[in-house]
Amino acid sequence: MASIRKQRETYEIRECRSTDRGPRQYTLARFKKVLTPEVLEEAAGRAQRPFDPQGLVAAARARGIAVTPLPRYATARRLLGELRDGRTLEPSLVGLLKRALAAMDERPLPAHLADAAEWLARSEASRGKALRGLLRAASRVARSRGPRRDRPAEPFPRFSSGEAAFPAR
Repeated sequence: MASIRKQRETYEIRECRSTDRGPRQYTLARFKKVLTPEVLEEAAGRAQRPFDPQGLVAAARARGIAVTPLPRYATARRLLGELRDGRTLEPSLVGLLKRALAAMDERPLPAHLADAAEWLARSEASRGKALRGLLRAASRVARSRGPRRDRPAEPFPRFSSGEAAFPAR
């Protein structure tokens, strides 16, 4: 039976195996923050004992670890990033990819997400760096405007001083 252990900033899926020197823990997979189907698949591929993915998901949720049922498709994201950066593929691979992708269902990207498509292939570190840069810029803009002045609360209600308030002479 596999278990989840925290190691500094990451989590590990481990399995206990019997050896000549006694029981030993073997790492099946590592992940940060979110347990994904790819991590479970990697751990199942390395496991030598019976592997229970539902048990690991339940254990992760019990420990407060985020779990997503959606795959991240890291290789597709990496390929998109390389193509956006201007790298080319071997022409025979292009034909194979076109045929394979033509058989799949497609969902058009909403117009408001078209600009975000550039960030699909970026690593979490580069997305985080860009977000921190935007937050620093917003902070500088807010500081350049000077301190915010709140209007003092008026002790009495305002009165209108129109023509009706002063009779004509």
